[in-house]
Amino acid sequence: MTAASLAGTILTFVAIVAIGWLLRVTRRLSPEDARPINAIILYVGLPAFIIRAVHGARLDAELLAVVAVAWAVFAILLLIAWLAARALKLPSIVAGGFILAATLGNTGYIGYPIVQTFLGDAALPRAIFYDVFGTVGALLLVGLVIAERFGGSKGQKKHPVREILGFPAVIALAVGLATRPIAFPTVVSDGLAILASLVVPLIMISVGLSLRVGVLRRWALPLAVLTGVRLLLAPLLALLVGRALVGNGGGALQLVVLQAGMPAMMLGLVVGARFELDTDFIASAILVTTVASALTLPLMQAIAA
Repeated sequence: MTAASLAGTILTFVAIVAIGWLLRVTRRLSPEDARPINAIILYVGLPAFIIRAVHGARLDAELLAVVAVAWAVFAILLLIAWLAARALKLPSIVAGGFILAATLGNTGYIGYPIVQTFLGDAALPRAIFYDVFGTVGALLLVGLVIAERFGGSKGQKKHPVREILGFPAVIALAVGLATRPIAFPTVVSDGLAILASLVVPLIMISVGLSLRVGVLRRWALPLAVLTGVRLLLAPLLALLVGRALVGNGGGALQLVVLQAGMPAMMLGLVVGARFELDTDFIASAILVTTVASALTLPLMQAIAA
């Protein structure tokens, strides 16, 4: 993928965010309208996406190293992000969003097409493993706990274990794994594909509805730190860990570096809304890191090559 085509892909996402922002500033929609949109993503689009991805992923022992890199990078970033949030003295609901955005990348919606274009179709199974069993796994097993821990209105929440087990994405992951031996009829697979395709545009519109320019100014330093952690530190860690776990051959090293350097996970906004984190901050983090990734992704690939 050339720098120009990559920039075009990123700008497409930014343009959809702008549509949501324009709908808000022209008062066609309000920030509160993001709630039903997020509900559609949470209960319809996201489960369809996860079931489809897990059901179709090829389980192969040689791909476990890619997942190990994803988890190793996540664990290191988790510690760094937590320390940074404390050093910046962020309020709890902002700190939770900071940690989620800094540690979890958009390895699915943006990652898949960019990996396919950069590294070819042969790299997609590794990209899926990194995303589903690395990023999505980290979100479900650790990210939800973080969101519950830092979120607001703690007294109104269910027990964390019950909350996590009842989360639609967790249920969808279980369904996807349980139905792997079953071949979906065409009508089912096509239906899942259509529902999964709703996720990206709806999330970006939700980001636009939640975006406030004042937030970019108010949290300029935390957003700058977050961008450095997400787009520069994460892929460099993947490069170091990847050399030990996947080696330099077969394109696996480039794959883990590319996936590790993706912008902040869009689903962080949905999770943040569910657990009452600061969605204004999360939306700003998604936008800033997505725009900046047009510059950092080619740079990280040049380093990994």
